[in-house]
Amino acid sequence: MSTETQQNHPLVAVIRIRSSIGLRQEAKDTLALMNLSRVNHAVVLDKRPTYLGMFQRAKDAITWGEIDAPTLSRLLRKRGRLIGEKPVTDEYVAQHTKYKSIDEYAKALVAQKEVSLALPKLKKVFRLHPPSKGFRRSVKRTIQQKGELGYRGEDINTLLKRMS
Repeated sequence: MSTETQQNHPLVAVIRIRSSIGLRQEAKDTLALMNLSRVNHAVVLDKRPTYLGMFQRAKDAITWGEIDAPTLSRLLRKRGRLIGEKPVTDEYVAQHTKYKSIDEYAKALVAQKEVSLALPKLKKVFRLHPPSKGFRRSVKRTIQQKGELGYRGEDINTLLKRMS
């Protein structure tokens, strides 16, 4: 991961791909800290050195990369849930933020105009479907080894589209 790539996008999508069976205890603890309790759950985090270290610790069970505004907007619309299992709507975003729609809010988040996903009552975890037509490669190997685990950069957006 180059520092130039990391600085362009402030938000990172993290998806849990594997279960905790056979994982080291420190990786299990890290997954719990990131609120990734189940397979096919995703969270959107910012790029702090602390989080980047956490990704490395849990790399045997997750994949991550920089999320773009259209994908974040789609994720909020389709998979974003408020407490009480209510969907996130444009009206809700307009009431609780200075933005008029989910699309504007997602663009502001990616452009670092907004601090974080701080909508009131928004659940931190996005529950996703398994990817359509399955994973293309092995979920036991890293991206460098022609697998699915680890850092994938901008390619996380295509995986999120297949899973939402």
